[in-house]
Amino acid sequence: MSNDTTTLTNTPAAGGLRGDLVQRVIRYVLFAGFIAMVIFFAVAAPRFLTYGNIINIALSSAILLIVSVPFALVVITGKVDLSVGSTLGLSGVVTGVLITGGTDWLTAALLGIVVGALVGAANGAMISVLNLSPIVVTLGMLQVVRGIAERVTTAPPSGFGGGMAFLGRGTLFGIPVLVGIALLVLAVGIVFLHLSASGRHVYGLGVNTEATFLSGINTRRLSFMTFVAVGAAAGLGGVLLAARLDSAPPTTLGEGLELQVLTAVLLGGIAFNGGRGTMFGVVLGVAFLGVLQNGLLLLNVNTSGQKLATGAVLLIAAGLEEFGLKRGRLRALVKRSS
Repeated sequence: MSNDTTTLTNTPAAGGLRGDLVQRVIRYVLFAGFIAMVIFFAVAAPRFLTYGNIINIALSSAILLIVSVPFALVVITGKVDLSVGSTLGLSGVVTGVLITGGTDWLTAALLGIVVGALVGAANGAMISVLNLSPIVVTLGMLQVVRGIAERVTTAPPSGFGGGMAFLGRGTLFGIPVLVGIALLVLAVGIVFLHLSASGRHVYGLGVNTEATFLSGINTRRLSFMTFVAVGAAAGLGGVLLAARLDSAPPTTLGEGLELQVLTAVLLGGIAFNGGRGTMFGVVLGVAFLGVLQNGLLLLNVNTSGQKLATGAVLLIAAGLEEFGLKRGRLRALVKRSS
């Protein structure tokens, strides 16, 4: 049993930081592309590198980072959750309705997070316990949860004020509260994935689920908990986005977030088939999208143009990943035959 565990934690995929040469080159190319993009926008849009705009980028990227951290854990296990946008929307709507109905903001916010965790638990039960397809289940939940949000209220709750205003638009020691929360979530993700035994087991799930199970790990429970975590993070994101907007429109809150999160994690080197990726990569992917969208906005590129650019980035990220996988398989075959 101990030998199985050692094998899992010492594989390049399970180690995360010790990817093969091809994957490292791809990461360097993406980082170089990020730097080139920053330089381009700095020249093309003089306001780009101002302090105020950098804060805007951080604020607009904070919720994406909050959801992307646990989303990366789900993808590393070899699964995916495409319902995070709708989950965020439902949590934000529930929080808003409770506050406008007289519930204190803290209780409402906590209940909003619980709603997100419950959606994640439902996904986890169907996928990890019943062994249903992650794509089919979460696509179905995307529609179901959005429908529930639209049933909860027809008029967007708004005008929250108080503690919600502090969460969404306040600062603490000169740092926006929203950004501080995102950094805290990132810190937890780094400690869990890279410094804990459970993090190594998450990699193991993506590398070889059967071997991980045989090494004594409750693979179903671990997979289930990753879905609960991403659901809770989406719930937190819904609370924070409603707080920032001071409104929670049920039809549009969180719409399209699932594709942004997926793009960010793939762009950051998280393998879609599981077993590989780092939290540094997640940060890079989120920053890449944040800078791209902000720069295009400063250049007066319309919404359709921004969507086109984001979609192109997703295709590039998927193409680079597939290239890396094929090169890795080819090298493995050459080594076996030599």
